[in-house]
Amino acid sequence: VQLQASGGGLVQPGGSLSLSCAASGNIFRINTMAWYRQAPGKQRESVATITRSGNTNYADSVKGRFTISRDGAKKMLYLQMNSLKPEDTAVYYCNADINNYYYSATSVNYWGQGTLVTVSS
Repeated sequence: VQLQASGGGLVQPGGSLSLSCAASGNIFRINTMAWYRQAPGKQRESVATITRSGNTNYADSVKGRFTISRDGAKKMLYLQMNSLKPEDTAVYYCNADINNYYYSATSVNYWGQGTLVTVSS
């Protein structure tokens, strides 16, 4: 399984950016998906999660500014980021909990390679 994140870049404070994550490989079912981020010198933290049924949860620091969504048929995860702040600067990682085969009794947690978001004037 591969999770390919894209969409990072340089944006000015107050701007917007949209991240995407494509899942591919041996996938029977994708369960909860999530975006994490890791700023320089800091630990990786959860930004937003979305369940298979579409229930979402956000870190307090991004509530009202970020929106997580997914397209099950396309095996895609998205993160719309608005009103970006310099403190949002980080490498953003997608994460997914996946059952690889129909007979898989347990799921496996996968990480993407990360995409850098820099918020600076």
